[in-house]
Amino acid sequence: MIKFFLSVSIIFWANMASAQTSILVKADSAKQIINKNIYGNFAEHLGRCIYDGFYVGDSNKIIPNTEGVRNDVIAALRKMKIPVLRWPGGCFADTYHWKDGVGPKDKRPTMVNKWWGGVTEDNSFGTHDFLNMCERLGADPYVSGNVGSGTVQELSDWIQYVNFDGKSPMSDWRKKNGRDKPWNVKYWGVGNEAWGCGGNMTAEYYANIYRKYATFMTGWNNSNKIFRVASGANSSDYHWTEVMMRDIPHNMLEGIGLHHYSIIDWGNKGSATDFTEQQYFATMKSALFMEELVTKHSAIMDKYDPQKKIALVVDEWGGWYNVEPGTNPGFLYQQNTMRDAMIAGVTLNIFNNHSDRVRMANLAQTINVLQAVILTNKEKIILTPTYHVMEMYNVHQDARLIPVNVKTDSYNLGNEKLPSVSASASKDSAGLIHISLTNINPKKAETISLTIEGEKYTSVTGRILTSPKLQDHNTFEDPEKIKPKVFKGASLKGNLLSVKLPPFSVIVLELK
Repeated sequence: MIKFFLSVSIIFWANMASAQTSILVKADSAKQIINKNIYGNFAEHLGRCIYDGFYVGDSNKIIPNTEGVRNDVIAALRKMKIPVLRWPGGCFADTYHWKDGVGPKDKRPTMVNKWWGGVTEDNSFGTHDFLNMCERLGADPYVSGNVGSGTVQELSDWIQYVNFDGKSPMSDWRKKNGRDKPWNVKYWGVGNEAWGCGGNMTAEYYANIYRKYATFMTGWNNSNKIFRVASGANSSDYHWTEVMMRDIPHNMLEGIGLHHYSIIDWGNKGSATDFTEQQYFATMKSALFMEELVTKHSAIMDKYDPQKKIALVVDEWGGWYNVEPGTNPGFLYQQNTMRDAMIAGVTLNIFNNHSDRVRMANLAQTINVLQAVILTNKEKIILTPTYHVMEMYNVHQDARLIPVNVKTDSYNLGNEKLPSVSASASKDSAGLIHISLTNINPKKAETISLTIEGEKYTSVTGRILTSPKLQDHNTFEDPEKIKPKVFKGASLKGNLLSVKLPPFSVIVLELK
């Protein structure tokens, strides 16, 4: 065994000396589970995400739907294997009063969405609509409770309404509204962005508020313990995570959030489709900063929770640009290019490789908002490059993480440089290895030498997502311009795998 290990290591380091990028894949060290919820999404009452995105109304005779939810959206997200969906916000969550969204739709009060465009909503999409939709998706719901403008009683009642199977005022009301059995919702956010739109609180103040709310949050079912997520840090606010871990008793806390967007400049985010290489480089630098964020926030959590019982939940991430010309600035509608595929590829690799602590993440957002996986226009639908990356990567869901050591060439621009290639790997329950590779370099292909250590495989297949230009995107006139294709640029000889990775491309390989 020692002799074999030495020979493999010698081959690996020899390859590193001659190849631009070398990766050691420790196939016999697959232990840590990659939680499928890393591949979650986020659906806020924002712009055309819920209304005109997911939901077109049950009286719509033009767009095929089930109880008002688009059938094509359900089919696409099921194929993507969406595991969890966060709702109703976002900033919207801390203005949302759930009791206004249940009962007969013609009797529900209207509300003004103060955060996003000042539009009036009729509350026709509420708790029953969302939770029934999640059942059709096969996804776990992740509900964000109203802490900013709500009450402890309001949130406690909501949990009782959706989770209690006995007789109570809330469960009786649920049955009256047409749902006999509870949904047993597990994941609950205790407010959102408490440091900002959720109340502009200090970390110390919010920690006390969290303790108060968490005290009255119960699953109402002894066999289904709920999972409470504290409003987490804004990007690199490490003090926030320190206070959450220090001041909240760990038996009251299952997860801590983290929000980080890949943004060039908050004052001028740039166009989603008409961007320069300098803007692309800045976006990728911000996306790759997620590695440092996850590492440092995890280190703080490790100090208080060395057994890693509390999850780091990155419940908002993605690219953020200026809205498309002619659209409502408050709706955050943007196109989705190969740049967004690069963001998705590197970010998901980071989450996979940190799956010992990162056990849920939620892309912002699912439809028609920010880095969406789906865009809609009346009866038409587009699957974006980001959708295709998440669909390709779903082979990692609940598989065992394989450690990888990556030595990569750099992508240089001026005096700055970024790693060209990112990777993650896993072994599924059937023993298949999947390796995801992303090359963010727009100028050159990367020749990659991978050494598979510890196990033997005899065949390799793969899929690739790429396009002639970084700015390329799918449109309603050409919805399949960018989609995965069979990749034939990999060859396997013994334990050595050679791959030619084109510029700005994402590849997922399968070894048998």
